[in-house]
Amino acid sequence: MALVDIFRKAEVTPPADIEAASLRSDRFRLEREADWRRLEDVVIALEKNRPGRISDEDLVELPVLYRKAASSLAVARETSLDAATLAFLESLVRRAWFQVYGPRIGMFGWLRRFFGGGWSTAVRGLWLDICIALAVMVAGTLIGWVMVASDPDWYYALVPEGMGGSRTPGASREALLETLAGTSSADGLTYFAASLFSNNATVSILAFALGFAFGIPTLLLLVHNMALLGAMLWLFSGAGLTGEFLAWLSVHGTTELFAIMLAGAAGLHVGRSMAFSGDRSILAAASQSGRRAGVVMAGVVLMLVVAGLLEGYARQLLGDAISRASVGVAMLAFWLVYFILVPPPEGAPEGGPR
Repeated sequence: MALVDIFRKAEVTPPADIEAASLRSDRFRLEREADWRRLEDVVIALEKNRPGRISDEDLVELPVLYRKAASSLAVARETSLDAATLAFLESLVRRAWFQVYGPRIGMFGWLRRFFGGGWSTAVRGLWLDICIALAVMVAGTLIGWVMVASDPDWYYALVPEGMGGSRTPGASREALLETLAGTSSADGLTYFAASLFSNNATVSILAFALGFAFGIPTLLLLVHNMALLGAMLWLFSGAGLTGEFLAWLSVHGTTELFAIMLAGAAGLHVGRSMAFSGDRSILAAASQSGRRAGVVMAGVVLMLVVAGLLEGYARQLLGDAISRASVGVAMLAFWLVYFILVPPPEGAPEGGPR
């Protein structure tokens, strides 16, 4: 009996069991194959970048078809269906995942979407924070002017020695005018432009990063940064050089100050959402506002590069006030037109990500 039992245990699977398993696999496939093929057709069209070949119904049901295929794959693995069905489903689900959840655009596509309305839409979404930042910057300029006008010693506290140079209270008109003079040579201006970009980038990044402290440090930084401008404006105004100074400043200032304002607004946006998070947690509010602010800051870096080039080259090579003012006004008009008039990219909600 022992030998008989051994031989019985060693018997191969009866043909009836094999036939039952095969029928079960065929029935499983036939019941669901239509959806699989439908999903495969949609995936192939998307992989070939031909969405026009996909019907509206198939496109709307793409996530549903993907979930059905994923469910079928799970069942196929649990019940050990035939290897061909399992391999087909694994490949189909993997390819469909990239079309449903994976990135759909490359680097050039992202840049086209960013400059084609993504950046401007995110900036418009910060309109309230931009208004606050602008008001604070104007107030900071007035504060700097009033402080220095009441006591010129405040000038040395507001304006760093390296930045002031010979621009000090009591300097003659000729000496102040000399500090606004340009240069006929571009030698050495590359390093100058790089150092200016580094300085402006530091201020902008701080203005954004400090927003996580509910925006209060960002406001203080904007006031301090603009108080410096107010002090210098008081100095040149007293010498009758208001127009020359504003022209000298406008070459790069309309871009640089705009960028700093946007950076401050981005920081305020994050801080304000954290302070008034509503029903959301503070972390959830910071995450949602941070996505929009991050898009704005990506553009701010570009603006600072442009400002650095204008400050390092255009301002130094253009000697007369009219040319400088023309460049400054043109740059301001360019940024305003872009941020106000460029519509959001197709499929994106006005105001950017929420």
